Amino acid sequence: MIFSSHFRTGVVLVLGLVIGVSLLVWRAQVQTAIRFLISVTPHPPHFVTEGVSVSDRVKEFGSVVRGRLEPDFKRAGVPYPPAGLALVALKQEKMLEVYAAGQDAKYRLIRSYPILAASGHAGPKLKEGDYQVPEGLYRIESLNPNSNFHLALRVNYPNEFDRANAIVEHREELGGDIMIHGSAVSIGCLAMGNEAAEDLFVIAALTGIKNIKVIMSPQDFRVKEALVPPANAPVWLGGLYQQIRNELGHYPSR
Repeated sequence: MIFSSHFRTGVVLVLGLVIGVSLLVWRAQVQTAIRFLISVTPHPPHFVTEGVSVSDRVKEFGSVVRGRLEPDFKRAGVPYPPAGLALVALKQEKMLEVYAAGQDAKYRLIRSYPILAASGHAGPKLKEGDYQVPEGLYRIESLNPNSNFHLALRVNYPNEFDRANAIVEHREELGGDIMIHGSAVSIGCLAMGNEAAEDLFVIAALTGIKNIKVIMSPQDFRVKEALVPPANAPVWLGGLYQQIRNELGHYPSR
């Protein structure tokens, strides 16, 4: 009986050990599967699982944003909300200028916001992981009311111009997920701080993203000499800078 009792105890311990090891292996496999699913999901890391809509955020922040921005719109002689918006991001100056137009389609400067963080240096974004802020003429393709960085506006990088040049140069994995968002950290995005992100998000939602232009420039070509691309720059960069320079001419700075 003593032997039998010890035997049963040993069997129980062995079974417990086997079950414990199996659970650990199963847990590791589940975690691996979850990490894989996260790695292939089309949703960017700016998304969280809250079910808050764009209209919910407009209701939440609309009144305070109107209070902050309406005096600037009145000074500029543009109705609030406007018929069109243009966001001019100047990398060297670390400034984001907001222009708005009424029905006359004439853009006027509303407000300038400091860019709190933007990684990289002068030059376009060419590939995933280069931490560059893109340069070019873009638009806002969506608004993210559930960003880990408070609120975010998604820029349509890579656009047709970026993709066409990548095909010619046999470049793949161009990157993406470029946002204008809150907080003060960036790995290729424009971090504006939470209050500025609220202003930009609400006015973008009220204006309609189809009515928004985004100009992302290495510097303010309106007041500075043309930037000479470095020797190792893509052959098309000089032409792109001229396009940006021409576009900036439609937005008079103060």
